[in-house]
Amino acid sequence: MSHIVFFLVPGVHLLDLAGPAQVFSTAADFGHPYTLSYVADRPQVTTAQGLPLVAGQDWPRLGPGDLIVVPGWRTGSPAGEPAIGSAALRALRDHHTGGGTVAGVCGGAEALGRAGLLDGRRCTTHHDVQDELARRHPRAVVVRDVLFTADDRVITSAGVASGIDLALHLVAARHGPATAARVARDMVVHTRRNGHEPQASAMLRHRSHLDDTVHRAQDIIDNRFDQPLPLPALASAVGVSERTLTRLFTRATGLTPLRYQQTLRLERAQHFISHGATIGAAARSVGFEDPRMLRRLRARTS
Repeated sequence: MSHIVFFLVPGVHLLDLAGPAQVFSTAADFGHPYTLSYVADRPQVTTAQGLPLVAGQDWPRLGPGDLIVVPGWRTGSPAGEPAIGSAALRALRDHHTGGGTVAGVCGGAEALGRAGLLDGRRCTTHHDVQDELARRHPRAVVVRDVLFTADDRVITSAGVASGIDLALHLVAARHGPATAARVARDMVVHTRRNGHEPQASAMLRHRSHLDDTVHRAQDIIDNRFDQPLPLPALASAVGVSERTLTRLFTRATGLTPLRYQQTLRLERAQHFISHGATIGAAARSVGFEDPRMLRRLRARTS
């Protein structure tokens, strides 16, 4: 029997908790032996979203096949960080020493750091607090801009939605990728992402501007990036000239519309390749007629 224990701190983020819990609960629905428990230093914990949660205070007896997950919490100044009792930190250390696995989602990595479990190990967290994690735990090897890391049964993720990726990774490691894919399909997860993939997709990285015309053009490219998109047709669709669209697009994103489309194609192709597709198959899947173009783009960004 695999026991999954979630340790909850005040201000815990709902999705950091609910995402991984849903993965293991769904795996249990498919016949895999998972039992979920929730432990806290107090009888009731209020989430960052204002929802009160009831938890036990007694830690169950765990074995090497079991898992402790610390979901993240609302971050703030160091003085405002939630206190974590010595019993919880000892439980984390003892479980890992006994051969068990521990996981931190987003700010949960901080709890693993306080327990001394990040020293000399690769770890990550949400991009907003990576520098703070590295400052507080200088012996940790903080890996930036990845979804999750796994190092000697210490698993950490960027948080929020990436907690789902972390949990699917653990299911795949234990039961195989087909089971993880089945869980993901049941949860309507768009795609299973590997740990090394960036925290922000290309679609998000180039959306931090306020130009409505460019956003409308990006909407079209995002939905049809694997198809031919002539600049005249794209400019007509958003109601400006080709020259104006190119000027606005470049000013807002730093890329031309064509380069933006190629960036989306490259990122998606990299995802396919990381899951075992050949370069030729990945190129065709994202709309490149000639795999040499994909090879050139990959070489340019390596």
